[in-house]
Amino acid sequence: MGNKLTPKIILEGTRLTFKTDIAFALNEHPRIVGPRKYRYHSPLISAEWCAFTNFPWGRGPINFEPHEEAQAMETYATWLRLFELQRYYSWIVDRFHISTRAYQLQAYHKDYDFRWLEERLLPLNFRLVFLNRTPESFAAAREERLKVSGKPDQYNDLSAFVREQELIKRLVGESRLPRLELDISDNDKAGAVEKIADWLESTGGLWME
Repeated sequence: MGNKLTPKIILEGTRLTFKTDIAFALNEHPRIVGPRKYRYHSPLISAEWCAFTNFPWGRGPINFEPHEEAQAMETYATWLRLFELQRYYSWIVDRFHISTRAYQLQAYHKDYDFRWLEERLLPLNFRLVFLNRTPESFAAAREERLKVSGKPDQYNDLSAFVREQELIKRLVGESRLPRLELDISDNDKAGAVEKIADWLESTGGLWME
């Protein structure tokens, strides 16, 4: 038997950078999780889940209100402990602590220190992928998204995404996690997945020592 594939990938970026589509593709790619003859339960999680409120497009660990801070931090601590307890498995995460920092800085001018989180993610071989695009490419991405979006008005102001992307870029630069910055302006999701796989393979990101 070869090495057991145990990739742990956090995808970050503003909206319209195809994070979720790429997350699903990574989670089924034979170079990432191995060949599969049938589909089974493989974990793909997100801090974007709005599980703090009982209505659609509500609040969660990214866009929590100040009075929900303790709940959000406990959620992160719980996820982290779960990763530690099941370190020899694959974990694909669609938005995580970088998105929280970005939202909270913009909404409440408060910067959360997640060094404690990253210090415990590092021994687990977590990797960070920052998906980004050129400002002029957001319009075409929006047109594609509007075909399936259940809340199209969230894409009205593309300038907000450009601003958030610049903030996320700075925050990614402050991260201690090994990272890959990937331009998705060409909308080539399949190509992006292959580039991520190449990077993980070449840097030891597919296996635990």
